Amino acid sequence: MNEKVFAYGTAVEGENFTDREKETRRLVLNFENGINTILISPRRMGKTSLVKKAIASLPDTSAVIPVYLDVYDCRTEYDFYNKLAAAVIQQSSTKVEHWLEMARTFLSRITPKISFGTEPGGEYSLSLGLSPANHTPEEILQLPEEVAKRRGKRLVICIDEFQQIGELTESLTIQKRFRGVWQHQQSCSYCLFGSKRHLMTNLFQNKRMPFYMFGEMMILEKIPIGEWVLYIQRRFESRGKTISKALCEKICEVTECYSSYVQQLAWNVYAETDYEADAQAYEAGLEALKAQTSALFQQQINSLSGYHLNFLRAIAQGVNRGFTRQEILSQYSIGSKSNVARLQSSLIEKELIEERSDGLYLADPLFALWFRSNCL
Repeated sequence: MNEKVFAYGTAVEGENFTDREKETRRLVLNFENGINTILISPRRMGKTSLVKKAIASLPDTSAVIPVYLDVYDCRTEYDFYNKLAAAVIQQSSTKVEHWLEMARTFLSRITPKISFGTEPGGEYSLSLGLSPANHTPEEILQLPEEVAKRRGKRLVICIDEFQQIGELTESLTIQKRFRGVWQHQQSCSYCLFGSKRHLMTNLFQNKRMPFYMFGEMMILEKIPIGEWVLYIQRRFESRGKTISKALCEKICEVTECYSSYVQQLAWNVYAETDYEADAQAYEAGLEALKAQTSALFQQQINSLSGYHLNFLRAIAQGVNRGFTRQEILSQYSIGSKSNVARLQSSLIEKELIEERSDGLYLADPLFALWFRSNCL
């Protein structure tokens, strides 16, 4: 039995993927009809899992070829181009021997190389060596369209961690270049998503940015508690154990239905359960989750100034707005009124707080739990 009882920290599939039926159907429909899609949500909500589920849900007879790439480690413009071109060539053909042929056909001024991992059964990889000396950005950006036309199919390019593009040197120029090529393609569409919500929102919802109105915006909401309860109980039962609805609801409430945390806490409770989960198993599972995340949260606050920490303390104690009021400035020692905007911007950038319709909140439910226990 290779399937995990609960899965977290990686994209999930199969029985570990729950709900999202409506979103999956919509993504598949967009893929099949060439609709560009922008997927935005907080971290740990399962964006990558959803996109991979939609890819897997495309029928075998579909005229769509999906291409997935993660650009988190791209630090330069040509890092992106090399990753994009290699993914398009590799994933649009199932035969390794066709890769070199395609690379030479569409990118004629390079010497492509194929290598394979050192592990038994390791996957082959394609190295192209694209650079400004041999191909222009526009030539590489047009590659998916040319491959799609040659194959007589539609390509959908799914780019994970797309917010990384906003971190590149001369990012605005690069974004204009992308948009200028992609918006004219007829046989290729794009699904763009990433884990940093505030950066993704700025890229796609800011009227001054090149990707404004580039495609359909999908805001990924939390999976309802009712769906999670059924899922958790089903996964326990698949291994001959049981858990009550009330305990499932507690798992969802403390994690605020953040998908990865629900799975992680449910796994911890499962690991503490012999036959039937009880309050003791839940508490032990929660303590394990706190221990598992503590080092990360400590690292996140290590570089913060005293003003930053005081600002977080104010939010943790229920202050969500009105930070420039003199009594708040004095009570929490967050400096002058002019300092408030800088603190807010910095903490949003670090993804420690988020702005909602009714004010500022700690962005991560487990961080909030840890911070209140350790820093107040």
